[in-house]
Amino acid sequence: MYYGYENSDKIRAVNNIYEGINTPDDLYHALLNVWCEYSCTPRLRNQWTRENITLGQCAVTSFLAQDIFGGKVHGILLPEGNYHCYNVANGHAFDLTSEQFDGESLSYTDNLEQSRKIHFMRHEKKERYEYLKRELKRYCIKNKSPA
Repeated sequence: MYYGYENSDKIRAVNNIYEGINTPDDLYHALLNVWCEYSCTPRLRNQWTRENITLGQCAVTSFLAQDIFGGKVHGILLPEGNYHCYNVANGHAFDLTSEQFDGESLSYTDNLEQSRKIHFMRHEKKERYEYLKRELKRYCIKNKSPA
């Protein structure tokens, strides 16, 4: 399970862009059906598998979660110099892609806020984010509860 799941019920969608996505837990379970090799960062695609579905998905997922739940995106500086992105909303940190670290302990306090503008300067990252948004919308429509 992802980091912060125990507080999922304390974080609510600030809009209804994606029908049926009301909590981070809802988003996580939907994304398990949406994440794919294409939404993974290109430098990690050769390592991505369905068994490690969250690998390379952090930034695009975090900015998508920010669209839904508000709050801020923060980044944990990793030893190789990249940032691992996660969300803080309604005073609670959650990281929908933490499972890629296989139990490794990450510090979710005192990390730098991440800028969407800076991240999306990389065209491929913006494209992956747009892809994830589109596929999540399709998933929500397909799995909509009958009225």
